[in-house]
Amino acid sequence: MMDFLRFSISKLGVYEPIVPLLRELLIKSEQTTILDLCSGGGGGIKGIQQLLADQMQQPVQVILSDKFPNIPAFELIRQESGGAIDFVPEPIDATDVPGELAGCRTIFSAFHHFNPTLSRSILTDAAQKRVPIGIFEGAGKSYLEILAALLFFPVIFFFITPFMRPFRWSRLFFTYLVPLIPLCTLWDGCVSILRLYTPQHLLQLTAAIPVKNYTWRAGKVKHKTGLKIIYLIGYPVNTEQ
Repeated sequence: MMDFLRFSISKLGVYEPIVPLLRELLIKSEQTTILDLCSGGGGGIKGIQQLLADQMQQPVQVILSDKFPNIPAFELIRQESGGAIDFVPEPIDATDVPGELAGCRTIFSAFHHFNPTLSRSILTDAAQKRVPIGIFEGAGKSYLEILAALLFFPVIFFFITPFMRPFRWSRLFFTYLVPLIPLCTLWDGCVSILRLYTPQHLLQLTAAIPVKNYTWRAGKVKHKTGLKIIYLIGYPVNTEQ
């Protein structure tokens, strides 16, 4: 399931529209490193890293991390990126990130897995440690997206599965002969859309964070396919004159 998400997000360039937001965070915080939390299978981070480096005209380092690190997927991404994307092999808790892991924090396609208490803890940890953070979800929370998933996911699975890397015979078996992977991914995708925080809900979470001189902004950006991406960005504000 993670392989499908990483492959489809990368090939479709789902998160390309949020590159200007990430660039803004990096510039405001004078950072050139992104610490990606809850990385899962890595998603489309490789394409994002390349676009950021091109737009900023300087190298941008990405560090993948997760509470349950997918080491094989991370190693593949590191190899494909020529080392521009690396990873932390140890488990990293997004609610209490070690101070030595510096950089602009990001979470792609995973924030909806956390209940409001844990979600607020993730945001509070970033604000209290005075580091920028960007939350990005590859959907806009609409019933049309659920309908599109039901109609197109099975077709997409049928055509792209043989091209996913690393190649696994088990993936072919559980896609074409016993279609557990498509069914589980379809179910997870529909439930995930329903669980997404809207921009208004995200700002409600930040309103309860008792940290001064830290600003938040939430909204949606549109992909060329018509897909909408929910985002929340936050960064410390320097009040010194």
